This record gives sequence, structure tokens and C-alpha cells, in this order.
Amino acid sequence: MEAQNKETLTIKKMAQNLARFAIDRTDLKELLLAIPPKNDLNITTIEYELGLLKILSVGWGISFFMAATDKNKGPLTEYFWEMIQEISQNISDMTETATGTRVDYFNILKERLDLYVKQMQENPDQATNPALVMGPAFAAACGTKDNAIAVLIGTKMFTLTLGAVKEYINGVQIDEIKLN
Repeated sequence: MEAQNKETLTIKKMAQNLARFAIDRTDLKELLLAIPPKNDLNITTIEYELGLLKILSVGWGISFFMAATDKNKGPLTEYFWEMIQEISQNISDMTETATGTRVDYFNILKERLDLYVKQMQENPDQATNPALVMGPAFAAACGTKDNAIAVLIGTKMFTLTLGAVKEYINGVQIDEIKLN
């Protein structure tokens, strides 16, 4: 009965929606507003790193919440990352136009992914709750390794994003007939 209430989408439309959510900054801005005014954080760095973490968390959410046996998981993941790569190229181009400096935003995403995966591998005891690793890893990426506010904000971004992706994946079904 639950499946009848689910919106039916193509794999590409679902990937577009997830990519749009990954770059949406609404929740990011809300987290920034929650930072106490008197702190020693570089808010620009926190905002930048939150954007990266959110994109990566959406990608992880797809991996975590779609069954390994789901034939749509591979194509959805591929479409999602293709869209993120295209968005990253646009960001890189705009940055170069504005500053004259070439920045490879997609490569930066890959570097952060490597950093977070390395932290997960170095903390296997916390594998059942990756948020325990992600908050401190986020704070370290921000250059504020032991800052409780940065740890909390990174943890919140990670867990809120995963929760939203899970809710979305559980709330839609993929149209098996349409390819676009």
C-alpha cells in the first residue's frame, strides 16, 4: 500500500533532485546562523567546507540507503556524480572568471572524500555511527580540529543530510519504463 503513495520518477530526475538538494544552501545557512557570535571560527571556511560535506553526504546517502541489489543504484549514483561534476565545472569556471585563479572544484570534492574515507578507516570502532567520525574530520578540514562548535556543525550537516536523503529515497519509486 505504501508504494501507491510514492511519487514515481525516472532515475535521471531522481539524480537531478538529489544533486539540486546537494548544492542547496538553505540548511547550510541555518547551521551558520546557529553559531554563537563570539567564536574563533573562520565562518567563510566553515561555510565552504559545509558545502563540500553536504555534497559528499548526499552521495553517501545514496550508497547507504539503496540496497546493494537494487539495479537502479549504480545508474542513479552515476547520474548524480555526473551532475555534480557538471556543477563543479561551472563553479570552477565562475571562480576562474571572478578571481583569475583556476580552481578544480570537483578535484577538491575528491580530496575531501579521500580525507573523510581515511578518517573512517582509521576509526573502525565507530563504523556503526559514522557521524562520530565525520564531525571531528569536518572540524579538522576547517583547520579547527578540537573546536566543539565545528565538530557539532559538521556532525549536524552530515546527519541531517543523510536523514533527508533517506527520507527522499524512501518516498519515491523509480519508473522502470522511462529512461529519461
